[in-house]
Amino acid sequence: MTRFIPVRESILAAAIGVLLVLVASRFPAFVAPTNLANVFNDTAPLIILALGQMVVILTRCIDLSVAANLALTGMAVAMINVALPGLPIPVIVAIAISMGAVLGAINGALVWKLDIPPIVVTLGTMTIFRGIIFLISDGKWVNSHEMSPSFTAFPRTVLLGLPVLSWAAILCILIFGIMMSRTALGRSIFAVGGNPHAAVYTGINVGKTQFYAFVISGALAGLTGYLWVSRFAVAYVDIAGGFELEVVAACVIGGISIAGGIGTVGGAVMGAIFLGVVKKALPVVNISPFWQLAISGSAILIAVAFNARSGRKKGRIILKSAEVTS
Repeated sequence: MTRFIPVRESILAAAIGVLLVLVASRFPAFVAPTNLANVFNDTAPLIILALGQMVVILTRCIDLSVAANLALTGMAVAMINVALPGLPIPVIVAIAISMGAVLGAINGALVWKLDIPPIVVTLGTMTIFRGIIFLISDGKWVNSHEMSPSFTAFPRTVLLGLPVLSWAAILCILIFGIMMSRTALGRSIFAVGGNPHAAVYTGINVGKTQFYAFVISGALAGLTGYLWVSRFAVAYVDIAGGFELEVVAACVIGGISIAGGIGTVGGAVMGAIFLGVVKKALPVVNISPFWQLAISGSAILIAVAFNARSGRKKGRIILKSAEVTS
């Protein structure tokens, strides 16, 4: 019998619901629709990056350079805006996405063509990207008074009750939902992560699929770079420092298997929302934000244990099926 709602998403939804109830018991205004919309808007960058990271992890890789990509792209478009304040916003968005995709392609090419482990590649490029930010900016900040009004206003513009930043996350969710379930690329991503050797026999190029995954992750990091910098109206070297760990955490908590091949768009989104709610709820109930690290770490360990248990159970079922057929 097919489940219409996956178990992991149900558990996460229940956990988020319980957390909201507990917070509402002490601070009812937290669950007001306006505040929940603000929480979603604050979590939108994490959702967008988690979707890109999901695709990479599904192919048995990992991208630790997403935050550095975000920072470099954000700094670049901010400096472009200072130099050319009249440049249309759609052009700036296109530049950000293209630049992020190129940075992602560098990761993908190194993994594909040189067969370097993804964690080594992205650790290296993470440092390189941060260094390039310092070189192009000379260590200086780009502040709000240097940016054009249209540059900073775009992600805050409200459409149908939600800012453009939130709509960007919603659009990404819809696009990835269709891509992962309805396209050949989505099926190839799952096939490569599930069994790369079998994928080769079906005519799928494993390296090229991983390359495309890194390009997608980089493009989303570039988009988020512009949205982040314009929303907070500041760009500097250490922007989004350490955020890549939060992105990976969102994926793992959402049920994206670090072994590849298992995960859903809904799981990645729910994992990001869980972390977003935790981050916003703790200060409201007078709990130190430092507890967020402990809670996130515990959630990751539980999620990994849950994934490992599910994997062992699936393996036993396959073995039993083999015994019956033999």
